[in-house]
Amino acid sequence: MVSRREFVQGAAGLVAASATTQLLGQAEMDAKPVTSYPDGRPVALLRLNATDAGPILKHGMGPNQCDYLGAREAICFRYGDTYYLHYDGAGPKGWLACLATSRDLKKWKLHGPVLDLGAPGTDDSGTATSPWTVFDGQWWHMYYVGCRTTTPPPNRIPSVPYFTLTARSMHPYGPWEKQTEVVPFHTQPGTYYADTASPGQVVKQGDEYLMFFSAAAFHEEASQKKVLRRTLSIARTKDLDGTWTVDAKPILPPEQQLENSALYYEPTIETWFLFANHIGLDASGEYTDSIWVYWSKDLTKWDAENRATVLDRTNCRWAVKCIGMPSVVQVGKRLAIFYDAPAQTPGHMKRDVGLAWLDLPLRIPS
Repeated sequence: MVSRREFVQGAAGLVAASATTQLLGQAEMDAKPVTSYPDGRPVALLRLNATDAGPILKHGMGPNQCDYLGAREAICFRYGDTYYLHYDGAGPKGWLACLATSRDLKKWKLHGPVLDLGAPGTDDSGTATSPWTVFDGQWWHMYYVGCRTTTPPPNRIPSVPYFTLTARSMHPYGPWEKQTEVVPFHTQPGTYYADTASPGQVVKQGDEYLMFFSAAAFHEEASQKKVLRRTLSIARTKDLDGTWTVDAKPILPPEQQLENSALYYEPTIETWFLFANHIGLDASGEYTDSIWVYWSKDLTKWDAENRATVLDRTNCRWAVKCIGMPSVVQVGKRLAIFYDAPAQTPGHMKRDVGLAWLDLPLRIPS
């Protein structure tokens, strides 16, 4: 494990967040909920408003410049009295999964990358990021994103197609050993996951594991322009060291334009809540504009009409335009929502990890 560095967010962090807000300008301060998109993609008019706490982990704080170009896609889980937060650090080699740990969600120890790039030509030669973990009672299994191509240095932004790869460890800290001989599942031409089949949260149901993965495929429109349609789907297995079977249809229509989801079960109303990153659109193109939530009594059946906005620029004022991937962890009587956003300029780079809260128990928006 690389050397550790501790980042403490206190009054200085809050002052920095306030200063960023002052620099956004009146247009950003007057941000209003989106009621339509240029291409007619669905909007979420209901709201389940989270209370934003601002950035908790800023890029450039990790060891050996591992995240000097950005820290994003924060995936947090708790084991014992420790919170483990994996995030994508954009560093000298490219984007790699990095680890931060905390006991209180305020003070974080930054450990640096837990994965390395694969050999040239392999499915993770471009990136090894965004890992979701699950414990089977003996082994910790990690499912992470791989790709073969990126944009040029220094940013090295990963490019589709995205794949699901796996590693395992005896401890949530690692070290992680890649299982290169195992292919959980892969992109398939002619399907709704032709260009993206990247991992998501794993939930055990009976003797079966369900993974809520991100899927996407390019579609050619009448204008002969190719559009990437994104959605969420389920892959299934009974063996975490084996292959997974992908459902024939996604759980939500690709027109919803979603990726990167996280689940929470509310026992008081016996309802599942699925938080997802929504892809918006404006004159400059597509971007991650908000976190949406869907709800269902059945973990495998979801109604696209049951949706609401949780976090966007109306209740996350430090974010400059973009709000990225959610993960959720229950903390006492609140639900912590981890996400990423840029505080300086919009885009893929120079993002920080933020935290927002929802009070429990959750209630269905009306």
